[in-house]
Amino acid sequence: MTQARATTPEPRLLRINEVAAETGLTTRAIRYYEEMGLLEPAARSEGDYRLYDASDLDRLQFIRGMRDDAGFSLAQIGQLLEDDAARERNRERYRTTGDPTERRAIVVDARERVERQIELLEAKAARLATMIDEAKARWRHLDAHLAELDGGPAPHPEPITRDGRP
Repeated sequence: MTQARATTPEPRLLRINEVAAETGLTTRAIRYYEEMGLLEPAARSEGDYRLYDASDLDRLQFIRGMRDDAGFSLAQIGQLLEDDAARERNRERYRTTGDPTERRAIVVDARERVERQIELLEAKAARLATMIDEAKARWRHLDAHLAELDGGPAPHPEPITRDGRP
């Protein structure tokens, strides 16, 4: 009796138009991200078409979310992606060396990268907190106008001149 060998299905590779449709990005944006070094297609077809796999789709969704939802610049996204790739490289290097000096250098590099990420994220959070405070102030101001329309005090009383006229 022969045993059937388990075969791992080949990863599904998509052309750029399919990726664009799936991610909601334009093909131009995808090519631009490639030019910026944010993305590298998994493969190329015999006709030299870009081919993307599931990890490329995940990366594009990450880029889009960081850009659109969190408001990060492409340079900031690039730095975050590079730090993530360096973390993977450092993890492997750390596991393969027993040299304490090299391990220390790896940990120091990783720590500096995390510190930079924290600074970037805290700066973004501070800007967002300021924007939230400004929006809440506008909200309170509009509530004051509504209160005035309902018979309350005016939010901007007209200044009174010396002769008692507004």
